[in-house]
Amino acid sequence: MSIEVGSKLQGKVTGITNFGAFVELPQGSTGLVHISEVADNYVKDINDHLKVGDTVEVKVINVKDGKIGLSIKKAIDRPEVEQNLHTHHVRAKVEGMTAAPKTSARKVMVSNRKKTLSKKWLNS
Repeated sequence: MSIEVGSKLQGKVTGITNFGAFVELPQGSTGLVHISEVADNYVKDINDHLKVGDTVEVKVINVKDGKIGLSIKKAIDRPEVEQNLHTHHVRAKVEGMTAAPKTSARKVMVSNRKKTLSKKWLNS
C-alpha cells in the first residue's frame, strides 16, 4: 500500500513536539501531524489531545521530498455543509455587519467606530 495524498490511514503516535505529533504509518513510514491539523479548534497544548501510543486515523494531505504531512481533523467525515463552514466558504455576521470569518470582531468594531466618528466630524 503506497502513501498517496487523500488516503486515510490508521497510525500510531510515536512522538510529540510543541509543533505537532509524529505518527507511524503502515509499512513503517512516519508522517507529521502539525498542531494546526489536530483539531478544528485552536490547540494550545498538543498534549491535551494526543499522547505517545495513541492510535489515530489520519488523512495524507501532502507528500514532499520524502516528508509526509498528515491531518487528524481532515480524516473526520463531516457533512458537506459543515465542511463549507469550516473552510470559510460562508460569510459570517459580526456586530450586525457582514464580514469574512477570518475578520475578527475587534477589527469590525474598530472599523465601525471609525465610520461613526467620520460621520460625526462631517456633520458638525
